[in-house]
Amino acid sequence: MTVTEPTAPAKPGFNLGEGPGRLLVWLYGVFTVAAASRSIVQMILDFGRAPLAYVLSAVAAAVYAFITYSLVRGGPAARRAALVCCAAELAGVLVVGTWTLVAPSAFPDATVWSDYGMGYLFIPVILPVTAMVWLRRAAQPRTA
Repeated sequence: MTVTEPTAPAKPGFNLGEGPGRLLVWLYGVFTVAAASRSIVQMILDFGRAPLAYVLSAVAAAVYAFITYSLVRGGPAARRAALVCCAAELAGVLVVGTWTLVAPSAFPDATVWSDYGMGYLFIPVILPVTAMVWLRRAAQPRTA
């Protein structure tokens, strides 16, 4: 007769706000405040100068805020929503970054995503990739 050892049940995935997730929440929170405050001030003081750039910064702030909320909320639905939003964020950074290099005259003033986030140490292009990796890892069950 063969005796088998019981296998430990898989533990649920990581809490999105623990470990590196806390750093992501913090960074997305900082970028929410930075992009929102920048775009609000620019739209109030000089909207006619570069409306496209200022509106795109406001869109970036909304995306960052939603991702921050999703990371804090946690759970499978929030994780999926954050993944989709991070993919959209990355697409936005790549499109706007390329657009600012190809047609700089369209952007008399910089956005958060201009030149792939060069004004923000390229964090806008690195952050969504890092977040998507963390979100995918957090979804996988852990073994004991």
